[in-house]
Amino acid sequence: MAARPAQQPPLLSNEEQTAVGILPASHWQQQSTVEDPNDDAASSIESFMSSTASLSSTIFEYRTIHGRTYHGEIGNAESWEPNDERHKEALDIAHHAFTVVLDGKLYMAPLDKKKVQKVVDIGTGTGIWAIDFADEFPNAEVIGTDITPIQPSWVPANIKFELDDCNGEWTWPDNTFDFIHLRMMFGIIEDWDALFRQAYRTCKPGGYTESFIKCSTFMSDDGSVKDDSAMAQWGRVWNAAGKKMGRTFEVYDHDLQQKGMEAAGFVDIEAKEYYIPVGVWHKDKNLAEKGLWWKIMMESDLEGYLNYPFNAVMGWTPAETAVYATHLRKELSNPKIHGYFKARSVWGRKPE
Repeated sequence: MAARPAQQPPLLSNEEQTAVGILPASHWQQQSTVEDPNDDAASSIESFMSSTASLSSTIFEYRTIHGRTYHGEIGNAESWEPNDERHKEALDIAHHAFTVVLDGKLYMAPLDKKKVQKVVDIGTGTGIWAIDFADEFPNAEVIGTDITPIQPSWVPANIKFELDDCNGEWTWPDNTFDFIHLRMMFGIIEDWDALFRQAYRTCKPGGYTESFIKCSTFMSDDGSVKDDSAMAQWGRVWNAAGKKMGRTFEVYDHDLQQKGMEAAGFVDIEAKEYYIPVGVWHKDKNLAEKGLWWKIMMESDLEGYLNYPFNAVMGWTPAETAVYATHLRKELSNPKIHGYFKARSVWGRKPE
């Protein structure tokens, strides 16, 4: 039996949406979705490809919103990502896409494998990052936390998963972890400064905390992402939804990772920027591979990504969102549209 959906904040009025540059949902139904017979997107992709444990049963009382399931009620937790099988597969694809962006690495902090004994992955999702890390650090104890129990039961002996909302008070003692990892937590966190204060308290002296996140807005340097395009509207709708939820998607834009770490007391803070051209339009083979995987990730469950922020929060109908998704897919496959995202890894050390 599905639990009731969480109460949503008031929807933006048409006037409020217009004020922040969001086109009405009906706009996308008025645009043609017929494929251009001269579109060479498919051939571009083909060319590129050829060249290259025990939980309470109440936890499983998932909420159902427009046909997709979401986590059960746990504190004030509110995640915009579904937890059904289709989205679990999408999350595993996303893990690979993120790893490709980091050039095959799981982390950027200068960890000493001989000294890392206890690690936590906050917002672990399907647990795939935590599992890979546990394999790489067989002598470390790895914990993955999330608000929904979608992790596998067959895992390395040195890993376990816990149900926890990271927005609440962390229950671990001071100085517990050698490494605290957070990835793509935008639209989830209520207070980023409070989050990093919790991380600082539970991080061991000499240990590291690391956060990876991408920006919420498509960009282009040549103007190919037009103002009225589905790509341009992407960030505007997501950002407006984040404001209504009280959980911002503009973490990258406002540099909340580094600011939060500095305020918490971390030192030796470093950041690495990433450029992600979405699709295979970029001439650089390495960047095109990153862009291809990011496109695959987005398309693996585009409706799942859009369902909560667009439908439940912004008040679009599933039919309107489906038409918008069709336009977005068309743009993602057009090699003449040079849209890209930026992303950032930030890591810092707790003083000894």
